[in-house]
Amino acid sequence: MTATIAPSGEQTPPAPEPRGRRLLRGLVPAAAAALSGVLLYVSFPPRTLWWLALPAFAGLAWCLRGRGLKSALGRGYLFGLGFLLPLLVWTGVEVGPGPWLALVAIEALFVAVTSVGIAAVSKLPGWPLWAAAVWTLGEAARARAPFGGFPWGKVAFGQADGVFLPLAALGGTPVLGFAVVLCGFGLFEAVRVFLTYRRTRTLHRGTAAVALAAVAVPLVGAVASLPLVSDAAENGTATVAVIQGNVPQAGLDFNAQRKEVLNHHVKETLRLAERVRAGKVKKPDFVLWPENSSDIDPFRNSDAYADIDAAAKAVGAPISVGGVVEADDGRLLNEQILWDPVKGPTETYDKRQIQPFGEFLPLRSVVDMINPAWGSMVRKDFSRGSKPGVFTMGGAEVGLATCYEAAFDWAVRDTVTHGAQLISVPSNNATFDRSEMTYQQLAMSRVRAVEHSRTVTVPVTSGVSAVIMPDGRIVQRTTWFTADTLVAEVPLRSSQTPATKLGIAPELALVAVAFGGIGWVITRRVRARGAAAK
Repeated sequence: MTATIAPSGEQTPPAPEPRGRRLLRGLVPAAAAALSGVLLYVSFPPRTLWWLALPAFAGLAWCLRGRGLKSALGRGYLFGLGFLLPLLVWTGVEVGPGPWLALVAIEALFVAVTSVGIAAVSKLPGWPLWAAAVWTLGEAARARAPFGGFPWGKVAFGQADGVFLPLAALGGTPVLGFAVVLCGFGLFEAVRVFLTYRRTRTLHRGTAAVALAAVAVPLVGAVASLPLVSDAAENGTATVAVIQGNVPQAGLDFNAQRKEVLNHHVKETLRLAERVRAGKVKKPDFVLWPENSSDIDPFRNSDAYADIDAAAKAVGAPISVGGVVEADDGRLLNEQILWDPVKGPTETYDKRQIQPFGEFLPLRSVVDMINPAWGSMVRKDFSRGSKPGVFTMGGAEVGLATCYEAAFDWAVRDTVTHGAQLISVPSNNATFDRSEMTYQQLAMSRVRAVEHSRTVTVPVTSGVSAVIMPDGRIVQRTTWFTADTLVAEVPLRSSQTPATKLGIAPELALVAVAFGGIGWVITRRVRARGAAAK
């Protein structure tokens, strides 16, 4: 709006802005925020468009820079919805849209509040650094609350095919995600500096240097971290067999056919034994079954016990069996059982990070009030384990992170700090049919392989199972809903990456930077108000 000067010399009020233009001015940033979120989703597996994360965060920066609380909150929420609605659609495959929409609505709130912090620090000198650290703070919060957290969708998990991946070995998923976000914000700042220069022919060297550093430092850091990535054997090699027995039927109903699921895995192991005897494949040092491969408790069911024991004896190697077990005190456990061909079951590992609304039901009375059918799907809550799982199998130390645990930094790291030379992520994806969930989880495992420099195996009930080298390469994989076995000779490693040694320290450092930036903003505003009051 512009004011005009009347012939008398008096200034007349500015003409009101047309309603359509005002509406368009509000809709464009909102649409840009949502589309930037969609762009971030498209950067995730099964697609290999990892680089789209950079323009996604550049778009978010355009929407948030210099905005107030309400505007940043709304635009951040739209960004979160654009990202998480398609990313997490698999959570409603079998239970309908209600839980999916509720989960996304809650998780997008974290993104919205994070966006308020990003907008607040966006006027500080060197703002891309502060803003990227605030994003890390938001991811750290989302990984811990509510109900134990939900870190699915961390930016790092979309970078398994990207140039930034070596940074996982340097500082874990927090540093990898921070670098991607910093580079995206730096990309926006570089474009802004360029357009300002074209318009005014004035170059602010400090601002330009910040933009250049925000783009260049993550890339240089990734290149400098390349020597940390290796697939060389440090403790010899092991021949591992990954069993995918398949399920009779996808979805939640597969649990009603528990004996058939167990039979499938027994039969596939017996087929492996026949191939070994025929000289078609090398005899494995150990065999890995998926989560829920024996939902019949073999400690209470003699038939299940006999079938698993027969499979272990036939292949002549220890098997890690995924079972649902009822403890003597009545607790229900999602358990990995080390089954020796001579001694039978010896050690166990109980899943520690159990899945809310899948393995335990928070707010059961509220859920039953909303929809009793949802509550009936989790009739009895699972209990958490308390100790890291590392099995000695065929002379190798095998760390265990069961399914959902692969998303949590601590649950994978402490298997390595407790001596794991190889990591296994036994999973059950049958509940989610042919959704993207299995590919997203596979990408997590690839990031974990580089983060800790370990071979990672992913035995899955129905697909996609895989063998991943310590440099993140998939060397063998299965296809959807087929019975199959992967046999591979893999390196064993015992050295620890900086990410493994440092643990939570890089994340805490970035969170401290975020709070430092927010504290600086608050201090400036308090001083400004004090000066205005004088």
